[in-house]
Amino acid sequence: MTPRHVLIAGASIAGPALAYWLHRYGWDVTVVERAPNLRTGGHNVDLRGPGREVIRRMGLEAAVRAASTGEVGTRFIGQDGQVVAEFPVRPGEDDSATAELEILRGDLAQLLYDATAQDVTYRFGDRIQALHDEGQQVAVTFEHGPAQTFDLVVAADGLHSKTRHLMFGDEPQVKPVGQTMLFLTIPRQASDVNWWQWYTTTHGRAVHLRPDRYGTIRALLSYTSGKANAPHPSEEEQQQLFQQKFRDAGWEANRVLNGLQQADDWYFDVLAQVKAPRWSQGRRAMVGDAAYCASPISGMGTSLALTGAYVLAGEVAAHVDVRDGLRAYERLMRPYVEQAQRLPPGTPRLANPETRLGVAAWHGLIRVLAAAPKGLAGVLTSKKPPIELSDYRHLEQGR
Repeated sequence: MTPRHVLIAGASIAGPALAYWLHRYGWDVTVVERAPNLRTGGHNVDLRGPGREVIRRMGLEAAVRAASTGEVGTRFIGQDGQVVAEFPVRPGEDDSATAELEILRGDLAQLLYDATAQDVTYRFGDRIQALHDEGQQVAVTFEHGPAQTFDLVVAADGLHSKTRHLMFGDEPQVKPVGQTMLFLTIPRQASDVNWWQWYTTTHGRAVHLRPDRYGTIRALLSYTSGKANAPHPSEEEQQQLFQQKFRDAGWEANRVLNGLQQADDWYFDVLAQVKAPRWSQGRRAMVGDAAYCASPISGMGTSLALTGAYVLAGEVAAHVDVRDGLRAYERLMRPYVEQAQRLPPGTPRLANPETRLGVAAWHGLIRVLAAAPKGLAGVLTSKKPPIELSDYRHLEQGR
């Protein structure tokens, strides 16, 4: 058979994972990425449930373990800097704040890229400018280089996907969940530990410090915010905003703010979910955060991306008509996605109180949970029902 051609927009997690599986099923794969090279920055992501199983089927579980951040669990820090409660990693369980498999986003992206680079065409420093579904193929115009046609085009370029807009206009709904975050890397100090340290203070603010495997600390500042969409502040405005909000926050806040002045990898975002009424139209489709971002609060974003890529590739390969495969992909994935997007009650305000009394109540709840057999299950990373992963090995070609 003449190989079918697919164009995937986005070279982070979902894109290379989809490329991996479609190549195994005999497709000719091109990945277009607007960044000039692979983006290896980013903070912790975790692999849970089906996402972990997909990594295992890719033969990458040992590599993921070897690239672990070394995080041993989660500690909640009180106003005096003392530990309120701690929740160590529980091997084999998916319901703790720190998963058994914790890896930096950039390290996982590198592993997926390395697993596909020999078989997949990567076009860095380019982007899709226009799409036209002609029925049997999709005509694509690029910012650089000549136009081409593909049998399938998939948007895998994240929450702020430009390709999604080209495919569906304003149809997909991006809904803020009420929290704003700033991520950055700061120098490690002798007093730092291999725990995720989570400090909560008034006005919905929190400071997080997490270890990595490079001898630095991944810091995060967050505060509760309105759910209405607002203009995206400039980089200067972002820095000023966090300097103002956190200068009296206490604990390690000033250390992080000082680090922000020297950091070259900081990233600002208003957390949101994507509630798209459909994930495909004709020969155009979406996967990962572009289709169904659950937000970092869910703890499920990476697992959804890997699982969605696996199911999309398998179903497309299993059907003669690509469009039938896309419909099957959505039928299988949507119940799982909808459950993953159901955040714990009161999120994010329950864990980010406004008042001192609220902070005290939150810490009281944390102490109760630390003494309970199930720990944080159902509060921070509520359990998601499994999705049955089909075995598509009979569709593989040349292996």
